[in-house]
Amino acid sequence: MASGFPPMAACRGLRLSSAPVLVPIARKGDATLAPPTLPPMRRITILTTGGTIEKTYDEATGELENRRSIVHRMLAELRLEETEVTIQELLSKDSLDLTEEDRRRIVEAVRTAVGSAGSSGVVVLHGTDTLALTGERIVEALGTPAVPVVLAGAWRPYEMKRSDALQNLTEAIFAAGTVAPGVYAVAHGRALPFPGVVKNRSRRTFLREA
Repeated sequence: MASGFPPMAACRGLRLSSAPVLVPIARKGDATLAPPTLPPMRRITILTTGGTIEKTYDEATGELENRRSIVHRMLAELRLEETEVTIQELLSKDSLDLTEEDRRRIVEAVRTAVGSAGSSGVVVLHGTDTLALTGERIVEALGTPAVPVVLAGAWRPYEMKRSDALQNLTEAIFAAGTVAPGVYAVAHGRALPFPGVVKNRSRRTFLREA
């Protein structure tokens, strides 16, 4: 039975996320087949700095530590259509240990990522304890950036049960490609614009001061 599609040799593979997609190409004079209009590719840069979201269990010490980025493992669990993600492993620290020089590095890395060709948005993975401080530093240095800059962390590490890490990472990537240009803290279903974002320890989330 004829399928209406040209032979496989007349198709080309387009790589949108991790899986190739075969798209039929119209033959000359064939009005029934036209090249599809593909949605624009979102290009997101993820800057990793450590924090609870990326802490792992050290069997030798029995402690949760920041040793190296594990964002690749988290991304492997997500299906991200029309999204190209670039990862830059900047730091691997508990945010309480970040120095002002570390924050300057983060600000300059954000500035570079925002200005990269075709950038749709930037995600900064960060410990929740001083995430708000870093967000304020980014706003002070960049004002309203040309694309969304989203800071995200977690209250429980990715490797623990009932962790909010994967949820917050997913929301951050989505927000970075869709919200208006600005600097935001994203967690638990909300995107809160800076300035004025604070960590609320009793509610275990971020709030925006009135």
